[in-house]
Amino acid sequence: MKTVEKYSEKTFEDIKHINENGQEFWFARELKDVLEYAQWRRFSEAIERAKLACKNSGFSVEDHFADVGKMVPIGSAAKRQIDDVMLSRYACYLIVMNADPRKEIIAVGQTYFAVKTRQQELIEHYDDLSEDQKRLAIRGEMIAHNKSLAESAKMAGVVEPRDYAIFQNRGYQGLYGGLGAKEIHQRKGLKKSQKILDHMGSTELAANLFRATQTDEKLRRDKVQGKEAACETHYQVGAKVRQTIGELGGTMPEDLPTPEKSIQQIEREQKSWNQIQ
Repeated sequence: MKTVEKYSEKTFEDIKHINENGQEFWFARELKDVLEYAQWRRFSEAIERAKLACKNSGFSVEDHFADVGKMVPIGSAAKRQIDDVMLSRYACYLIVMNADPRKEIIAVGQTYFAVKTRQQELIEHYDDLSEDQKRLAIRGEMIAHNKSLAESAKMAGVVEPRDYAIFQNRGYQGLYGGLGAKEIHQRKGLKKSQKILDHMGSTELAANLFRATQTDEKLRRDKVQGKEAACETHYQVGAKVRQTIGELGGTMPEDLPTPEKSIQQIEREQKSWNQIQ
């Protein structure tokens, strides 16, 4: 059986299809195999639970789950039709959330479809968000991707907390022109207990999100091994992001202004406003 180390976002990207309108979709039969379900009947049960969740969320089931028939070879040039389902990304997300939690690949799928579904929502509505809303959204993405980055770093050999702190610091040094977490902390005038990421504007957060996602993918794709190699990879990715910012004429992250409000202050304000509403 495959182990979780052999899976990544590419596992699900490899079975993604694009229709004539440029819309992405997945076939349930192919997703079933990736999620290691031996029987279609058992997987169908997860699909039905996902459909119910879709309906209860106020969405049209038909928009996300389209029943189709596929012809498959059965030998001697003969074919027979089997039932299948064309799934949207949201449908796949609901399926993995209702699938067998004992399977390690399910956890990978939950992260992949949850993050990607959220990213698509942000892309579609990003221009309508205020600066505070953008900060909240990207900070949430950072939390999810830092978990994935920590997992890929551990797979590469970054196990101890001290080593992970060094690994993270190297990423900052690459992106911030040699400045590490301590120096960035000081430049922002933060207290020891305050987190750097909670005191970044949306542009600075976006640069760090790109650093994290690209490092995560490179560690997995290149099967990087050894904590020194992982740290160097993080540094090089950060430096490449910095180079790109320069080539585009952007402001370097260390020169971007620190927002007056922290992420926690924005969250408290939003919570108070929701209570008033």
